[in-house]
Formats: sequence, structure tokens, C-alpha cells
Amino acid sequence: MNRHDEHQVTAVLGPTNTGKTHLAVERMCGHSSGMIGFPLRLLAREVYDRVVKIKGASRVALITGEEKIVPKDARWFLCTVESMPLEKDLAFVAVDEAQLGADPERGHVFTDRILRARGRDETMLLGSEALRPMLKALVPKIEIINRPRFSTLTYADAKKISRLPKRSAIVAFSAEEVYAVAEMLRRLRGGAAVVMGALSPRTRNAQVAMFQAGEVDYLVATDAIGMGLNMDVAHVAFASLNKFDGRRQRRLTVAEMAQIAGRAGRHQRDGTFGALVEEGPGAFTPEEVLNIEEHRFPPLEQLYWRQGEPDYSSIAALIDSLEARPAHRVLWAAPQAVDLAVLKRMASEDWVRDRARSPAMVARLWAACGLPDFRKVGVDPHTRFVERVFRYLSEGMGHVPHDWFAAELARLDNVAGDVATLAGRIAAARSWSYIANRADWLADPAHWAARAGAVEERLSDALHASLTQRFVDKRTTLLMRQIGADPRALPVVIGPEGEVLVEDHAIGRLDGFRFIVAGDARAADKRLLLAAAERRLGDERARRGSALVAAGDADLALTAEPGAAPTLRWLDLAVATLAPGPSVLRPRVLLDRALDCLTVELRARIETRLRDWLAGQLKRALPGLVVLDAVQRDPAATPASRAVAAALVAQAGLVSRAEIALAVDGLDPVARKAFRAAGVTIGALDLFDPRVLKPGPARWRGALLAARQGSQVAVGAQPGATVLERGAPGATLDHGYRPVGGQAVRIDLIERIARAAHDARGREGRKPFALDPALALSMGLTRPTLERLMAGFGFRPAASPDDAPRWTWRGRPPVPVTPPPKDNAFAALAALTAPFGI
Repeated sequence: MNRHDEHQVTAVLGPTNTGKTHLAVERMCGHSSGMIGFPLRLLAREVYDRVVKIKGASRVALITGEEKIVPKDARWFLCTVESMPLEKDLAFVAVDEAQLGADPERGHVFTDRILRARGRDETMLLGSEALRPMLKALVPKIEIINRPRFSTLTYADAKKISRLPKRSAIVAFSAEEVYAVAEMLRRLRGGAAVVMGALSPRTRNAQVAMFQAGEVDYLVATDAIGMGLNMDVAHVAFASLNKFDGRRQRRLTVAEMAQIAGRAGRHQRDGTFGALVEEGPGAFTPEEVLNIEEHRFPPLEQLYWRQGEPDYSSIAALIDSLEARPAHRVLWAAPQAVDLAVLKRMASEDWVRDRARSPAMVARLWAACGLPDFRKVGVDPHTRFVERVFRYLSEGMGHVPHDWFAAELARLDNVAGDVATLAGRIAAARSWSYIANRADWLADPAHWAARAGAVEERLSDALHASLTQRFVDKRTTLLMRQIGADPRALPVVIGPEGEVLVEDHAIGRLDGFRFIVAGDARAADKRLLLAAAERRLGDERARRGSALVAAGDADLALTAEPGAAPTLRWLDLAVATLAPGPSVLRPRVLLDRALDCLTVELRARIETRLRDWLAGQLKRALPGLVVLDAVQRDPAATPASRAVAAALVAQAGLVSRAEIALAVDGLDPVARKAFRAAGVTIGALDLFDPRVLKPGPARWRGALLAARQGSQVAVGAQPGATVLERGAPGATLDHGYRPVGGQAVRIDLIERIARAAHDARGREGRKPFALDPALALSMGLTRPTLERLMAGFGFRPAASPDDAPRWTWRGRPPVPVTPPPKDNAFAALAALTAPFGI
């Protein structure tokens, strides 16, 4: 059967809400293959999602300028009208909203599809009743079916925005007007969803879903909603009845009014329409109301046409064919569109004519001119962009360079900015999506299409969030509706994660004891929210304070992160920091300012609980220091013992022997034995409790030292390191490492070497002796470091018959007596003992 047999063409005509598109989808799915062309990318995507649920994603394709999903086994195609692959032999073909053939800008595309788009078994043209005479003239044997509207559409008079019924859609005809109406609805009625043709499908679907779910009661849209987008709208209000059609400002035709108003009501539910003003150019006339309610529109008298299969033999022939006059009396030559204007400008360039000499290259030039001006920058700026694209398409491998493509995408991949900025980036991203979806314009189109799609998705999500933040204020509306000006009436609920809710609407979060106002609250609302929350959260804070007083030891913890103050935490919540106190072992517990909201008595009980916990933890983590603290306070201990113990406590268990040499030399054997029993090593160079060098006690020690200085915890060495490079983090005596030459050696290992040296000396008597070379090697000591250590122990190098170093005793070097620092507890003691020669 001839696929162009006009007996196979059916037109389904009627007003909105007649089920025309639903019928076409059903008919297509009943065939072995099919295709439908839609006027909007949004509508194509909506129907694609429906058909995928019926046929499966592996058999359904979506083709638009900026998006192509074409599985290998695809048999059903949902497309924008411009993107319909007419060369495919499919059983069913349909064109939706075919009356748009009368549109000056895009009409020639719809007219071309009316004339040339045919299915093998069935062709269906969907549109307004006004299209009937045009179809009869162009397709004489067409079968025309008229479908009545499912529900009644009636005029509901003019209503101010403040009096619009719920489930209303307000239609405006510019982005500025849409934003102004949405802002007014936010202030008066709590907000609105926003739908415009320039939105990506992802943003549009998110906004519509918000409206459909009842999160907002109002929708503000451009006339894009008139093109078959399905939404649960009860009333359509026109903010204006004039629009700029690309050439002039004009009043909507009655057919256009009806197309938009017809979105009200769905299936069997009746709908209403009206304006926002009763008089003036924004008001309906009685004749317009009657014609809309009765679905009576003047028939179309002409459609716009442009050659759908132009001549590619040369640029001149291409332009001539595109400007050719139509042969049929009901067809008018289409006004010059952007693509033809770009082509004419480029045709005047010598380099373009030089490159476009073959039919294939002329076709490639025309394809480049078809790149839509998504950014709406105008013909001249858009021409410069197309010229750059064509330069790449006409040289080398004929591919747009990846580096340029990637750089432009990266520039757009920025989710910061206001609504207008994000919308502009999405428009620009659509150009790159269009380029990526041309199969022969990039070396790896699938990869770059995915990259461009990901950028558009991120921008779309950000735009949805920005639109919602700007035009939706459910929380404050609910508050004002329930409580008026009295915040004490708020029904505050605290969720399990600390979220503060008013009837499931979050107004903030209780983070421990601090209430944080929701970040998306307007400045004008924050005072109300704070007042409401502060009045109602007192009981919860008191309950949490009492729970902190009763907290078990396992629920409390110390964090001693480098670069931060030592902090006490309750269930991972910072409740206090450690500050300088009477001694190292008794730092002051400074409660977090968030607890200022509690009573004085409760704060005192919390402070006592934290001090008791801290004392218990120190006793377990640093038992030696607790014993030494008792020694320094024991009046029965010798002065030397008290002095050594005080020095060790002041330095949290580690002190250089040189600093307290006189006191150490004054220790008698009984005192030395007592210190060893307390866990203190009296070493050749240092006195220390080896336990404070282990990771757990070392963390507590670092916290105590930071609290003593009122500073942040210092960066320590890596756990387990025995030798560090001098100057490395933690390579100081405060961290248990003694700098020696170019290295820093852990002090307990220094004592091992000292003991090994004295043991070897004892075995050899007065003879020179050698150390076990494996000892220094296992520690990672260099020879210069070892020599310096041995000199500090009182040994000097001796002659050796081989390369192994040998040592001999020369006596401990004299310890220089230096006055202690002025802020040391022994400064006063030194002044008192100096006259007696101690």
C-alpha cells in the first residue's frame, strides 16, 4: 500500500480536554511501530514517560533537539515536530497541535509535516476545529473526526490575586510578569509553582509535581501550558491578554485564549477561566467569553510554508529554494526565520562560500544554521556562534573540538546565582546539548551528550530549588494562618533528629541546646520564628540538661583534635572546653555558650558532673600523674621529692633532667625507689612516665597542655614513630621526642640506648666497648645522632681496630645551672635556695 495514500490520513479536531493526544498514543501503541510529533520538548518528554511504562524503555525513543534517547530496538518514537525523522518507515505517524501551521515563526514546520509526514498504515493529524478548511484544501481525501470537550468550560468573572480559588493557574506572557505574579502570590497566598517553556523538563516536572502534590495551591505559567501539558487545574486566570509574538505586541486571538483557558478542568471535571482585572485591555470582552465557552473560533485562512526538502546543490540554490513561493493558494511563504537569517549572513562571507561548494557541505552548513538560538541573544550574536561551529564542522575531521566543548560546559556548570542567572545557564547548556546530539558533530557524541545532560540536570535542580526558595513560603504562611501575631500559640513539635516542626513544616532545628532558624526563612520571618521557638523549647532544653547531668561515663568523651581547643562532648555534642585552671591536672571546665539558655542551678550541676567525669578519666588515663600530684602536696615528702614531682606534674609527666638537675641530684635512694614505683623513669637526659607516650594517654596529655596554655591542641607525631626528622610535626620534647642533631628521638628509646651503653661499659670494665649495632639500626638512628647521644651520656669515641665505633667513659658532663623561666613554679624556690648553695 502506498504510504502517501491520502485515504489513510485522519484528522481528529476539537477543543482542549477532548482526549486527542490520549487517543493518538493509544492508536500508536496498537501498531507495530509509530511516531508522534509534539510542539514542545516538555510534552514530548511527558508522553515518552507514559509510553515507556507501556512498551518498556528498550523499545521507545525520545528525539528532541537537545535530547536523544534512541535504543537499538526502538519502534515507537516521541519527538518534537522539528526533530521527526521522516525518513523512517513506520506504521503510525501523528502530528499534535497541527493548527500551529498558522504560527509565523514555526508554522512552516507544522505545515511541512501535514503535507509529508505519513505512516505506513495510519496517519493522524490532531488540532483545533479551526484547522478544518486548511486540511480539506491540502489533503482532499482526509477523514475528519470531531471530538467534543469532556467537561464544561465557563467564565468565572475577574478575580484579584488575593481572591483566586485554590488550584488556579495564572498565565502571563513574559518572564518578568511571571516572576512578579509569583512573588505576589508568595506574599499573599504562600507561594506558587512556576512553569515556562524555557525550563528544562526536569525543572518543569519538579515544579508541576509540587503543584500536583498540593504543596502549593497556585501555578504561574506562560502560554506554554496551553500546548497539552496535563495538570490538575480548576481555574485559569489571565494576568494579561497581550503578548509579544517576536515582531509586535498584540492581543491574543480567541483561539489562543481558548487554548490556554482550556487547561482548566480535567477529563470529567468542569473548569473556569477569567482575568485579574474587570476593565481595560486585560479584561475579556463579552464576545470573547461567548466564543470561548461555545468553542467557536474563526477558521484559519492560511498556513505558513517553506520548502521542506531544499536544494543543496549550492548556497545560492539553497537560499532560493527556502525563499520559494508556495504553489497552493492556502499556503503563505513563511516569514524569514532565524535559521534563514543566519544563513544569509554567513553566505556573504568568502570563507563560508569557499568551504560550502559540495552538496554535502551545503547541507552541513544548513544544519549548523538550524542550531536554535536558545539564549535569545538575537541574529547577529547567534550568527557569530554558528560561524564558529561551522568552521570546525568544515575543517579537519569535521568535529567540534572536545577542549572547547568541555571548557564551555565547565563554565556553565555552576549552580550559584539567582533564578535569571540559572535560567540563562540552562538556555546556554541547551545549545551544547543540541550540538552533542548531532551524531556527526563530535568525535564521541554519546559521551558529550551525557556530560551536557548532567550539567543541565544539575542546573535544573538548582533552578527548581531557587524557584521554590524565591516563590514558595509554606512555612510562614502556615504560621501566620494559625497564630496571627502571637507566637505563643505555635504548636511546636521536636522530631527525633532535632527538627522543630509546625504541623510537619520545619521552622528550624534544635542542635543540642541551640535553636537554628531554617536557612530559607526570610529575614522578616526570623524574629517571629525565634520568638516562637524560644518560648516553646524551654522544657526540651531543661530535659536535655537533666539528661546531661545524669549521663553515664560512656556518653561523655574528650576530643583533642589538632588545631582545636580540647572539648568535652556529650553524645557527640560539644558541651564544654578545657581552660587554664589551678594546675595542669585541674583545668577549668568552661561550658559552651549554647548552655546559657539553662538555669544557673542546672548549669552548675552540669559543670560538677563534667568535672567529676574528667577527674575519673584522668585517674584512669594518667595514673602516674595523679600519684605525683599527691607527692607534691605531701608535707612528709622531702623537698627534692616534692620539687621533682611538681615539675613532672607541671609538664604532664615529662621533663628535661637539665631543668631540675639540682632537685634530681638531691633525691635519696628511698625517694628514687618511690618514683620508680610510681612509674617514673629517671633517665640520663629526661624524667618521664613511659605511659604518657602511648597514644591514649598522649591524647589526654596533649589536651591538658593545651588547656594549661589556653590554646589549641598542637599537632603531634604519627603514632608509633620512633625517630623523626628534626622540625617534623611533633618533633619536640613536649611530644616525647628529644631533638638530637638532624633527628628527634623518642625519649624512652634514648634511655634504652643509655642503659645498653652502661651495661656494655660494666661488662668491659675500663676497656673501650662497642654497642650492639642492631640497636641503633633498628631505631633508624644515623651515626652523627648516635655520637651526640653518647656524648650526652658521658662517653667519648675510642680507637677501634675495625670500622665499628667504640666508646670509653669520660664522666657525665657538667649540667649548666640556668634559672627557671619566670612563669615556672620553681622561680621563687630558686631565689630562696640560692643563698644556701643548694
